[in-house]
Amino acid sequence: MSQLLYEGKAKKMFATDDPNVIRVAYKNDATAFNGKKKARFDGKGKLNNAICTMIFQVLKGKNLPTHFIEKISETEQLVKAVDIVPIEVVVRNIVAGSLAKRLGLDEGSSLGRTIIEFYYKSDALGDPMINDDHALAMQLATKEELAEIRRQAASVNEVLKDLFDEAGILLVDFKLEFGKLKSTGEIVLADEISPDTCRLWDKKTHEKLDKDVFRRDIADLPETYEKLLSRLEAVK
Repeated sequence: MSQLLYEGKAKKMFATDDPNVIRVAYKNDATAFNGKKKARFDGKGKLNNAICTMIFQVLKGKNLPTHFIEKISETEQLVKAVDIVPIEVVVRNIVAGSLAKRLGLDEGSSLGRTIIEFYYKSDALGDPMINDDHALAMQLATKEELAEIRRQAASVNEVLKDLFDEAGILLVDFKLEFGKLKSTGEIVLADEISPDTCRLWDKKTHEKLDKDVFRRDIADLPETYEKLLSRLEAVK
């Protein structure tokens, strides 16, 4: 049996025969509010794997570097091994969630420009927001690595805005993680991009097509993710 390297809220990571390749298994678990709200939904792992695979394939087609290699089963992927940079990157196009609360802005209002925020990856501290100076002082990344992370995050945003726009969906905001390839040290997009990590609204109705339906008890999570997958498949 493969060695379990790490188990997170939504995925398990296993060693393979190649030290530069990791097997990722998507779980059926859903969490919100830093793990305070939890549930399990049959089929969620399959849906997240399918959606994430599709998105990573689109990014690959645009020559954006990611850790993704291939989908190997309904719930599993192979990815390149990375050392995760301990910074969560949040890209915001429309006011929602914590930004609305923090700045007293109306949810759904336009920002006029994209905002890229950094958060220190620490469950114990609740992932506090930081800036470049904090990251440099804490030696989380170099100045050049932070610039590259910002550049890649902005590029991912442009590609995904176009993808979701074709499906009649607004990309409100989303979380990214980056890592350095163990083989070369290159900075690449890692973790996942899925409705667990994005806010996605129908362009006309603002119906939520992401994990907010679970956070706010709005609708059935698997049905929502199925709807999102179908809309993306229709424009792929």
